[in-house]
Amino acid sequence: MSNIYLRQATLDDLPRIIDIIDGAKKTLRDRGVDQWQVGYPDQNILKQDIQEDISYVLILDGEVVGVAALQQGYDKNYQDMTSGSWSKNSDVTYSIIHRIAVEPGHQGQHLSASLIQQLLTISHYLGYQDVRIDTHPDNLVMQHVITSNGFVEKGTITMDEDHGVRKAYQILLK
Repeated sequence: MSNIYLRQATLDDLPRIIDIIDGAKKTLRDRGVDQWQVGYPDQNILKQDIQEDISYVLILDGEVVGVAALQQGYDKNYQDMTSGSWSKNSDVTYSIIHRIAVEPGHQGQHLSASLIQQLLTISHYLGYQDVRIDTHPDNLVMQHVITSNGFVEKGTITMDEDHGVRKAYQILLK
């Protein structure tokens, strides 16, 4: 059985995180998904995530194989939905999973699901019961991962970074 866990990223992890994100960008491009194809997320954003203590890495048998940011509190991109609405039981503050990626050589092993599940645990531990995530409308693989982990599609939002429309999802933890 594999040893798998999540920990906060450090600046020493930055080169590996960049490699994982670059691999994810290539995978998206190969699948015809126009997400993360114009710079974002770049090294500065990934470094800022680490410095703000919101970057987490997924470790599989001692190797960093996944990354995600867990923003806490509020995200202005999530305030005004283009269509749909957040649950009537939504909290004023919430956690948001951003920039999730698994190293291409480890895709298909359900590691994205493990990463999301562990981020849900951290969210709950930090006191958040409302967790949100988004993805590109063409990113069918991530949509499947998101919904298979209990998130419900709530509508669409527009991201400031690229003015792109994203499908927005929410889960309320009990």
